[in-house]
Amino acid sequence: MKIAVIGGGSWGTTLADLAAKKGLDARLWVREQAVMNEIRSTRENSWYLPGRKLSDHLEVSTDPAAVAEGVSHFVFAVPCQFIRAAYQRFIKYLPKNAVVICASKGIELDTLMTMSQVCQDALASIKPRFAMLSGPSFAYEVIREMPTAVTLACKDKKAAKDVQEALSTPYFRIYTTSDVRGVELGGAIKNIVAIAAGVADGLGFGGDARAALITRGLHEMSRLGKAMGGDRQTFMGLSGMGDLVLTCTGDLSRNRQVGLRLAKGQKLLDILAEMKMVAEGVKTAEAVHALGRKLGVEMPITEQVYAILYQDKDPSKAVYELMTRDLKDE
Repeated sequence: MKIAVIGGGSWGTTLADLAAKKGLDARLWVREQAVMNEIRSTRENSWYLPGRKLSDHLEVSTDPAAVAEGVSHFVFAVPCQFIRAAYQRFIKYLPKNAVVICASKGIELDTLMTMSQVCQDALASIKPRFAMLSGPSFAYEVIREMPTAVTLACKDKKAAKDVQEALSTPYFRIYTTSDVRGVELGGAIKNIVAIAAGVADGLGFGGDARAALITRGLHEMSRLGKAMGGDRQTFMGLSGMGDLVLTCTGDLSRNRQVGLRLAKGQKLLDILAEMKMVAEGVKTAEAVHALGRKLGVEMPITEQVYAILYQDKDPSKAVYELMTRDLKDE
């Protein structure tokens, strides 16, 4: 299999390196000339993965045509708010019926589309086979070959099987499902709950509060997922509960770090300006807040995270309001 990875951040670089180490013909497209030059000369992407040597067999380029030549499988690993632009940049190089594997998690803010909907809209002329790769996975752990399990959602069973076999390794295990909607919503909403978990941790609350947020966050995720056609059972798996637990508890979680710093009184713009990588939950909170209201789905955690991020609400007051809502059955 020839595979092209679009996006030279930590996750895109890691997936491209994994494919190259597996023996695939792997190409990585990066935007910055300096990143390309560094990888070619030192086999390192020091901006996103300092100290990690990349495969000597990984090809890297800033030229979309060179990266896409002869390729049928494309992994898009750019921040979700820029994925439409990435599709538009590559559309003339993608063959008909290409397999597009999305490794970006979120909801497009301008349209409130999921990642599969954006793909179908932006690449309608070539009718790609879409797959969503999601699950509990920190790039820094995968690049170090630590055991990781993720989910690949695709409605085309053969395409799913081909990708599963191509990218699975002794340290990176891929499960498959046909529930694209459930997997992509789990990957998006867990980042919002992780911001809330970071806020709770930053305020000095204990494991009780974190466990409550994870559990009720899962319920919130499932509620919106069902309203949008996802399978509730999917949210109990790797792309739901698994990713939620990791993102809410792991120190490498960028979204949890945003919550921690908000709880300490730092302003959102200052936090984002100091971060090297994108915390997807910030924009996704705005999109999911609008989506929940549009569909009439109750999402109290999302509502409070949105208020903290965009209405300058005091984090302590947000937690108080969550805890004093009307009492109800679980």
